[in-house]
Amino acid sequence: MIKLGIIGAENSHSHCIGSVCNVDRAVRMRVTHIWGETSEAAEDSAAKGKIPVIVEDWRKMLHEVDGVMIDHRHGADHAEAARFFLKNRVPVFVDKPMTATLSEAKELFKLAAKYDTPIATFSLIPLQRAFRQFVSGLRKGGRIKAMNTSGPAELDSPYGGIFYYGFHQVDALVEIMGTEVLAASLHRNEKSGVGTVFFSGDRVASINFLAEGGIFHWRVCTDKEIAVLPHQYDESIYLGSARAIQGLVAKGNVPWSRERMLAPIAVLEALQKSLSTGRLEKVEQVL
Repeated sequence: MIKLGIIGAENSHSHCIGSVCNVDRAVRMRVTHIWGETSEAAEDSAAKGKIPVIVEDWRKMLHEVDGVMIDHRHGADHAEAARFFLKNRVPVFVDKPMTATLSEAKELFKLAAKYDTPIATFSLIPLQRAFRQFVSGLRKGGRIKAMNTSGPAELDSPYGGIFYYGFHQVDALVEIMGTEVLAASLHRNEKSGVGTVFFSGDRVASINFLAEGGIFHWRVCTDKEIAVLPHQYDESIYLGSARAIQGLVAKGNVPWSRERMLAPIAVLEALQKSLSTGRLEKVEQVL
């Protein structure tokens, strides 16, 4: 049985993954240890996810678990623990966003390669069955020319601005449109905003970042049709993520390429910069 340790308890993902593993027992992995930003957060997640061991120092998980999930709300808080476990050759899953800067994310991938230890980061959106079927249908159709998405986001989130919840839409965008991103801009209207993203091959996308929430929505224009998907979650929303983490820890399976995982961070970095400058900003290449 794979043993997973979770670092970070302020995010609901910690006890949700714990529940899939420990309560539902839906995968051959158990969350055995958790560290929280506060004792209250750790105790709450441990209770909800039936996680037996709370540690006061996340380094104490070393030699006690087979892999770790790093799960802070702010991406800037992820790198320290990721470096520690990679250097000790412990597989690492970093919840979205991996980091708050592209340069730091690239550093973590280089470190993973140096120590021959798997690392992965992803949103749960592309793992949902309806979304995967939607993408599969698109790839059998015509050439994708444009995409529009809508969903909740906080431009001024204390957890990294657009990085915190905007990641979901950008990750879905890259999954469908690819990693060859050229430039991006983001303009606000009070608390909400609209992002524009330009891809190679004269392809364009727009993203509605909605402060008051709402469901995710995907609309794709090909040279043959317009395909629409009001987002649908699986019955067990976090099962796909738990399975992917189990595969990462048990077999070193990384569900996406390094470029695919870095591209959303590069886009978000450009969007964040554009929000300050008011200009179209170049998206750094991830090859």
